[in-house]
Amino acid sequence: MKKIIFKNLLNEIMIFFLISILTLALIIWVVQAVNYLDIVTEDGHSFKIYFYYSILSIPKLLSKIFLFVFFLSIFYVIANYEEKGQLLIYWTHGVSKKEFVNKIIRFSIFFFILNVLISVFVVPYTLDKSRSYIRSSNLDFFPNLIKPKKFIDTVENLTIFIESKNIDGSYNNIILKDDTDKKSSQIIIAKSGRIILKDDQKLLILNNGQIIQSSAKSETKENSTNFYFKETNFDLEKYSTKTTTYPKIQELETFKLIQCINHLINGKKNKKKFDNFDCNEGFLGNMTQEVFKRIYIPIYIILLALIGSLLVVKSKSTRGYSSFKVKIFLTGILFLVMSEILLNLAGTNTIYNLIFLFFPIISFLFVYQILNYKLKVS
Repeated sequence: MKKIIFKNLLNEIMIFFLISILTLALIIWVVQAVNYLDIVTEDGHSFKIYFYYSILSIPKLLSKIFLFVFFLSIFYVIANYEEKGQLLIYWTHGVSKKEFVNKIIRFSIFFFILNVLISVFVVPYTLDKSRSYIRSSNLDFFPNLIKPKKFIDTVENLTIFIESKNIDGSYNNIILKDDTDKKSSQIIIAKSGRIILKDDQKLLILNNGQIIQSSAKSETKENSTNFYFKETNFDLEKYSTKTTTYPKIQELETFKLIQCINHLINGKKNKKKFDNFDCNEGFLGNMTQEVFKRIYIPIYIILLALIGSLLVVKSKSTRGYSSFKVKIFLTGILFLVMSEILLNLAGTNTIYNLIFLFFPIISFLFVYQILNYKLKVS
């Protein structure tokens, strides 16, 4: 009988958790997806890239809200059981309150492992995958970037100005400044132009203009060459967006981060190359924080399970039960806030690292002792 009633409880926690985390993640994702439209409107990528980039951000969202939703699930289900008098079924079938709490704690270990797997493997993989789409993308929506009477420098090493845009998509009075060559630059002025796609190559066809080619002759003098053209092709494929394409720390594999940290801790100050990531001492603090976030922050799940389980200490018929529920909920939120504060301090020095590591363990033992005391005197 005990197995059946515990199975029902754990199933309800799981169902509430899944519904809550998916709903909350969807709401946040919709809000973020609107912000991600900058990828199209300002950086010139296609809606296909936008879609992939947005979808692949979902695991990161799930990881961020995982702890809060888990605590909310434990708190809500146990409080709901108490309100409906369902907890009496456990007490009448010989389940002690301490046994009940221990069962919830053991159940939380599953969520702890799940969160670690998502944080360590899924999140960095999907973030790197989304960045790879940006890296491999050309400027599919380049025409949308060009706006009349505005200097557009979204594209790296290229500044564009047009006076007006016609209904057929062509442009009037165009000025281009190309800075791809560090030793020289060129300014192109044209009366008109249009963008065409030829052999899967994006070209800007310019008409009736001149090219001003300048190069540094010395530190104080420049060489300048002018020549006129009736029509010329300007290749747009060689230009890329200014969107960040190099990998961020949060997108790197956990194993590589640990390798780099170990490399630096062992006193090897020289830079080491991990694929396209430079392992140097300047990133040590940020890398330490990232590893802690992926591997150690999930341990708060077990602490939050214990805090949520404290609801069994009092019954709804007890005086002050409502205020007791509020205190339990606020305590859980407080520990969530503390986890973020201590994570931000971690990586700065050894003392903060030790505080970050021992705080959830000491807190768990302290709260568990309070639970034992309350159950003895009740």
